[in-house]
Amino acid sequence: MEPSERDPQIIWIESADSTNSVLRRQMTGLDNLSIIAARSQTAGRGQGSHTWFASPEENLTFSILYRFEGACALDVSDVILITELTTLALRDYLLGHGVQARIKWPNDIWVGARKICGILIENRLDGSAVRESITGIGLNLNETGWPPGLPNPVSLHELTGEHYEPERELERLHKEICRRFGYLASPDGRKSLQEEFGKYLFRLPEEPK
Repeated sequence: MEPSERDPQIIWIESADSTNSVLRRQMTGLDNLSIIAARSQTAGRGQGSHTWFASPEENLTFSILYRFEGACALDVSDVILITELTTLALRDYLLGHGVQARIKWPNDIWVGARKICGILIENRLDGSAVRESITGIGLNLNETGWPPGLPNPVSLHELTGEHYEPERELERLHKEICRRFGYLASPDGRKSLQEEFGKYLFRLPEEPK
């Protein structure tokens, strides 16, 4: 695997079954906030038994490694902060492209009534401490060829009419994630994450039983 010339923390690979799985196999030698990104993902996972659809080389399918140490140490009781910092970073990124997004509980990003991004978080615990997290992200960047049956997808391209270079956009998003991760280092930063997350969060109405 060759690192990106622009950002040494981002490692691009041509194909992966799941970037979460690849990162898990490689994580021992990776620094905090390192990313494994795949130009083609063959078995991307969503919540539960769901899968994630993405045409090769048109979207962002990647996983980021969070390590929680020092001032950024994280107790399992505060594990929601992982969701908060990640979803808010994605919202920041989209806002930078002029797109207002909301956070659908627990960790999807929607624009209006359509889903643009999904997140899958897998944590490693040591007693009551969260030591590491592998956070997989699928962001619909340039997608237009949706398969039948997907209820409400949308891509950034469909929203803005622009075409995006995945490598450049991942670097831009990575900066937002790193900035939001820094909020963990102080009580005020953590409080800000909680307040902003609550502001932009919504839940779908429960279906009748």
